[in-house]
Amino acid sequence: MAVRIHDPASQPDVFNHVQEIIKAAYRGDVPRQTLELVQLRTSQINGCSACTDAEAELAIKGGHNIEKLLTLPAWYEDPRFDAAERAALALAEAMTRLADRPGAVTDEIWAEAAEHYTEQQLGCLILMVSLTNFFNRVNTTFRVPAGTRWN
Repeated sequence: MAVRIHDPASQPDVFNHVQEIIKAAYRGDVPRQTLELVQLRTSQINGCSACTDAEAELAIKGGHNIEKLLTLPAWYEDPRFDAAERAALALAEAMTRLADRPGAVTDEIWAEAAEHYTEQQLGCLILMVSLTNFFNRVNTTFRVPAGTRWN
């Protein structure tokens, strides 16, 4: 698979301005480790190797337990994920799989997330998942390989 964009600097508007939005999501009151989990899980679902690689690295640097990260695709049955993380991951998966079924973000998923997060925090979670989906689509279309850093 050939890389389609060889010079990330040729795409400043695609990446640099979006980084500011990502920083806004991190300024919310959602635990950083939760944001890292939803980013990594979203990228796993979308099959974006560049994002999965980068987000796994960030999660490990952020202090995540490696065994927990290895079982992230099975978060729903792994006792290492707490109720708030499960709610955030359920929301992230539903948002990422919108095309799989109508009404993917069900009232039940929303209510569970709302039990653990304020409206501001929910906004930050939604923003982070949306941006991760955005980057997954850009990176897979450009065929950005794992290990590439755009900043």
